[in-house]
Amino acid sequence: MKSKFIKSTIILIIGGLITKLLGMFIKIVLTRTIKEEGISLYMLILPTFNLFITLCTLGLSPAISKLISERKRKSKNIILSLIPLVIIYNLILIILIILISPLLSNVLLQNSNTYYPIIAIGLTLPFICISSIIKGYYFGKERMFPHTLSNIIEQLTRLLLTITYIPKLLNYGIVYSVTGVVLINIISEFISIIILLLFLPKNEIITIEDYKIDKIILKDILSISIPSTGSRLIGSIVYFFEPIILTFILKYVGYDYNYITLEYGIINGYVYPLLLMPSFFTLAISNALLPVISNNYTNNRKEYSKNKLKQAITFSLIIGIPFTLIFILIPNIPLNLIYKTTSGLNYIPYLAPFFLLYYVQSPLTSTLQGMGKAKEAMYGTLIGSSIKTISLIILSFLKIGLWSLLISNILNILYVTIQHYYVVHKYLN
Repeated sequence: MKSKFIKSTIILIIGGLITKLLGMFIKIVLTRTIKEEGISLYMLILPTFNLFITLCTLGLSPAISKLISERKRKSKNIILSLIPLVIIYNLILIILIILISPLLSNVLLQNSNTYYPIIAIGLTLPFICISSIIKGYYFGKERMFPHTLSNIIEQLTRLLLTITYIPKLLNYGIVYSVTGVVLINIISEFISIIILLLFLPKNEIITIEDYKIDKIILKDILSISIPSTGSRLIGSIVYFFEPIILTFILKYVGYDYNYITLEYGIINGYVYPLLLMPSFFTLAISNALLPVISNNYTNNRKEYSKNKLKQAITFSLIIGIPFTLIFILIPNIPLNLIYKTTSGLNYIPYLAPFFLLYYVQSPLTSTLQGMGKAKEAMYGTLIGSSIKTISLIILSFLKIGLWSLLISNILNILYVTIQHYYVVHKYLN
């Protein structure tokens, strides 16, 4: 079992590295193609994108992973009984997005150029949701290769389409090119789904009965997914209102709108992606950890679960510390190397030490989900997000520019990490 966890972790880390490198190439192509104007527009709609991804996936992946790892129900019943509900639910979401997109673009985001990209977001959701469900199955089975391969192929597809079509769409204007960036997700996620399906067991006999809604399975899934979704939803809602709060208050105290959107685009387009780079690897570790914790904690093997968590945190620190030192001492090198810019250089060294805690936060969250304590994680996220929002509002009035956003994020990271650690320590000791 130990070797299986390490093997799974290594596969996910290698896959995460390749995926991240491809993501970097995509980011480089995008920043050089659509420039700062396009990146700023994309960053403006990204919180909306993340919010609807959270709403469409409903925390199903970790819920499915946990149920399958516990081996209490047949895997195919868990997956197939969800399909009809997921399709109906996502169609409703698409209709909702189409109806509210004028309000989102013109009133909340105060930018009519976001209208078509928001419509495009809705069209991507069913593909993202189905992909998430199938990945949950593989996590539960501790089969990491299909997930890793699908992510790599997905990113390769996204890179190829970005290089090929985004420059052509740019000829029609920045709105069309950013809309194209969103729509590329449909094709890349569809190909990812095809790859995932190829690795499913071939000897399974599937009947029409398998697609019928199983109320017991649905109840079990929702008992896990709702708290998990709650955590993500809270974070997504706060992220969604970030640019709205910043724009409103900073304009009120005298900042220029173009300055706000440009700096916000720099922070979310360059600074945060750079600082979050190691989290791709720590997330991979956390995905491997969840089914292990779930299986062993359910069977009252607390000591083993504790050792696996320690292992995961150690891996996260081994990855995170070198990156943190680079970000503190020589942030200009990775910033120039990846993005060919020095924009955001003044923020990175001050943020880097706090993001080291963020890298540790991910395995702690997976441990809470594996122990069936997703509610505690949700409460921590709720309080952390409240701290972030309140501090963002207060600090924005102090005329410190976008530092209000950065400081509020630091406070959120500090609280959530400490709270998660306290709860995990409480239940594992």
